Amino acid sequence: MVSKRSVDSKAQQERQKQQMARGLPKQKPIAGVKQVIVVASGKGGVGKSTTAVNLALALMANDQSKSAGLLDVDVYGPSVPRLMNLKGNPELSDDNRMVPLTNYGVPCMSMGFLVEDASPIVWRGLMVMSAVERLLRQVDWGSLDYLVVDMPPGTGDVQLSVTQNIPIAGAVIVSTPQDIALLDAHRGAEMFKKVNVPVLGLVQNMSVFQCPNCQHQTHIFGSDGARQLADTLGISFLGDIPLHLNIREMSDKGQPVVVSCPDSTLVRYLISQSHGSI
Repeated sequence: MVSKRSVDSKAQQERQKQQMARGLPKQKPIAGVKQVIVVASGKGGVGKSTTAVNLALALMANDQSKSAGLLDVDVYGPSVPRLMNLKGNPELSDDNRMVPLTNYGVPCMSMGFLVEDASPIVWRGLMVMSAVERLLRQVDWGSLDYLVVDMPPGTGDVQLSVTQNIPIAGAVIVSTPQDIALLDAHRGAEMFKKVNVPVLGLVQNMSVFQCPNCQHQTHIFGSDGARQLADTLGISFLGDIPLHLNIREMSDKGQPVVVSCPDSTLVRYLISQSHGSI
């Protein structure tokens, strides 16, 4: 026999669920954008932004009829301006929306365009949310097949705000094979599942270092950790990206490897992976 207390508890939980649903913002597509793909990581320093930049370029390299844009919502640590070799303030369109800065055929928007390079962004949560809202709603993207969103690391307010405000086709999670990074990547994947965002898969970055002199391979951060995590979570493993000097050098110069080394084995691999997973 079901007790009255149990029935009341279930009814209360249902009311709370309905109230929470009413409190969530209604998802609204970004004008002119067909699909949004977010690139995320549980921990900083795993190469998420570099992956996001090269993914956007690889999507266009794989099919030249497709267009891709890049939105950097990492408010505290914007990396896209440096990675895409872009500086300056965005102009305003006739309807008072910001016009993205463009390089390599990719329109880009970032908080880094709105503040000085070395200026720290010392903001409380409400100011950050206001900035994210502006980046999501007040940018004139024109017409895009894909908008790749470089998310901040972690599972905080910005991540929730983005996933609740706009429809997202899927999330790509970037991690190194290191155990400490994989713990946070696991949390990130679970967060996307809770907010009903499909996880397209897991990228294992800095998977192996190959000595340029003797060709010996060293798994500095461990091996196959991300592959094993993908199996555990039941999501796709999108592939390995090695710890490669050329990737670091070209990224620091604002010349992503998809552009600077288009015929390299690594870039052909990135392009094939973007085609197979997105």
